Amino acid sequence: MALRVSPAKPSTDLRLLDLASEYVRRRGAARLTVTEIAEAAGMSHANVYRYFRSKTALLEAVTAAWLAPLEAGLRIIADAPDPAHDKLERLLFAIHRAYRDKLTTDPKIFDLLCAATEAQADIARRHQQRIARALSRILDEGHGSGAYLIDDQAAATLFVLDAMHRFLSPATMRADAEIPRAELESRAAKLLSIVGQALARGAL
Repeated sequence: MALRVSPAKPSTDLRLLDLASEYVRRRGAARLTVTEIAEAAGMSHANVYRYFRSKTALLEAVTAAWLAPLEAGLRIIADAPDPAHDKLERLLFAIHRAYRDKLTTDPKIFDLLCAATEAQADIARRHQQRIARALSRILDEGHGSGAYLIDDQAAATLFVLDAMHRFLSPATMRADAEIPRAELESRAAKLLSIVGQALARGAL
């Protein structure tokens, strides 16, 4: 007789994250309270604070949960054996498309990233730093191969981020929500081509 294995129950912190995510989707982050999440989880609000020190920390954890797969994907792109200019395009479009997809399918969760970015919260700063590290690695590789002429690595990274800001900013992404995806990506590709030419010439 075969043994029946019960599926593993999610950990308490993941359960709280799921509850908080669903609450944000239904009613928005502003109306979320730790007390209501605790009641939904069948525990005291003091017990919730064992896992998340505040409402802000809970919302940051919700934001981090959907950013984690994107950030892992960016590391994979940066580590890939492709030429630097191919990786640069893949990296920037991976960010742009992930944001656009989240905005389209899960707008209230996407709004958490917008709010964190506007407030310069820790979660937003860490996310931006991970993007910058992956980008910097690609530019360094491009410089090493001769594809890019870069005298100042930090300045080159900022140049790319500044030039492509419209297509990488959560707030701008939200403002551009009515622009058709294909049109926006076409505009991004044209600008990225100019950025790539500047990097190749060392014209920074």
